[in-house]
Amino acid sequence: MEDDGEGISEEDKRQLFTRGYGRHTGLGLYLSREILSITGMTITETGEPGKGARFEIVVPEGGYRFSSR
Repeated sequence: MEDDGEGISEEDKRQLFTRGYGRHTGLGLYLSREILSITGMTITETGEPGKGARFEIVVPEGGYRFSSR
């Protein structure tokens, strides 16, 4: 997922997934990372400051399936 907004500063990237970090409760990205890690997935922010935010989720091999529907 990505956008073309202002992006996330390098300083903010270091704390982005830390519990309590953020404007409101600071749980959103922290909980997302924790839930994904239970299944072996990872999430990182790989956007460039000034060019937009980009979140990449890596699913380990065998950690997915395709439906025949």
